[in-house]
Amino acid sequence: MTFSTACLAHPDSSLLDVAVAIVGGGPAGLMAAEVLSQAGVSVHLFDAMPSVGRKFLLAGKGGLNLTHSEAPQAFVSRYGARQTEVGQWLEHMDAQGVRDWAQGLGVETFVGSSGRVFPQEMKAAPLLRAWLHRLRHPASGVPVQFHMRHRWQGWEGEHLVFERTGAEGGVCLVRAKATVLAMGGASWPRLGSDGGWLHTLVQQGVAVAPLRAANCGFDVLGRDGQGWTEYFRTRYAGHPLKSVVLRVADTGGQAGAPRFERQGEFVFTETGVEGSLIYAASALLRDDLALGRAQLLLDLLPGKSAEQVLKEVRWPRGSRSLSSHLKSRLGIDGVKMGLLHELCSPEVLANPEALAFELKNLAVPLKSPRPVAEAISTAGGVVMEDLTPDLMLLARPGVYCAGEMLDWEAPTGGYLLTACLASGWLAGQGVLLNF
Repeated sequence: MTFSTACLAHPDSSLLDVAVAIVGGGPAGLMAAEVLSQAGVSVHLFDAMPSVGRKFLLAGKGGLNLTHSEAPQAFVSRYGARQTEVGQWLEHMDAQGVRDWAQGLGVETFVGSSGRVFPQEMKAAPLLRAWLHRLRHPASGVPVQFHMRHRWQGWEGEHLVFERTGAEGGVCLVRAKATVLAMGGASWPRLGSDGGWLHTLVQQGVAVAPLRAANCGFDVLGRDGQGWTEYFRTRYAGHPLKSVVLRVADTGGQAGAPRFERQGEFVFTETGVEGSLIYAASALLRDDLALGRAQLLLDLLPGKSAEQVLKEVRWPRGSRSLSSHLKSRLGIDGVKMGLLHELCSPEVLANPEALAFELKNLAVPLKSPRPVAEAISTAGGVVMEDLTPDLMLLARPGVYCAGEMLDWEAPTGGYLLTACLASGWLAGQGVLLNF
């Protein structure tokens, strides 16, 4: 379809002829726009939402975690199966590069006690405002042109097709010398990233791995296979479980060195579990569920050895109840006691050896991950093997992909944002090299 016949197919359309079109106004798309703008290239950025950076702002609501301060080798390992590919992105923009970039926007950062890096103000909005001001009013380079409420519908021939969802309505047809797609995954679709691009790219012959929940919560099976009991759900949903060690066993059982082991806390929900400790293990748990079975193991008393716990459980309790005994001897009460009653049979609770074992190895059988739309991020997307090293689609020359729509994942802690920014930088550089 030529430019003129495309216009005839959409009589209510407008036409744009641009140097570079960027589809998606999240961190990856904005970073690609910045690279190109500063190089003097005219950039038009399109986004389906009324404003850009909506998920970025939500992520910073409780304190924007920009990146992490750990050593480069450990940092790269957080990307799991894709650490080789993502590591190549980070060679150009690593954690220190992110801090330097923020400082260039007038935003100072600091390292928290956990090693995570935050802006001094802890908020995302000041950084985003400074970033957008620089994109719209650069000291040098070309201002970025923003087109909001433009939902990408795919291609007609060589033209990008956008549905205008605002009062203006109609269709916008765009011919671009190069295009960067940075439309995110499918988590939090109300903020703009709904994964609607996946089918379009598959039609173009692009290999795409199914989108799956990452950094997500889980529904539990419970002891009887029916989830939490009404009593536990009513009493403890919304309560945190603190100072525990979570393990994911080697082969789904309790023997062998665990594949994951970390101390922290998480929260009980109406149907299961969520929170930072759960998210950190979620990729392993999700993949185990895909193979048929998954459970997490909890050490409710990480400060005590198995021998110490057994000694205290065996201590004669006289007329005291089990709850009173465990509270006085081991400090087990509240939600931890409730969880023991929820997951252990009366026979286990009555047997000191079995109970001591459960206090150090309490199994929580899982049913399923929570829906992708509720996840913090997604795994899956455009597979790396279908991209050039500078992130251009082999199936569609001149079209680059960046950010969460690529097939990689990482835990929370600044790793997600750092890789999104790095991929946007690399895609922008790829456009410049091939422009």
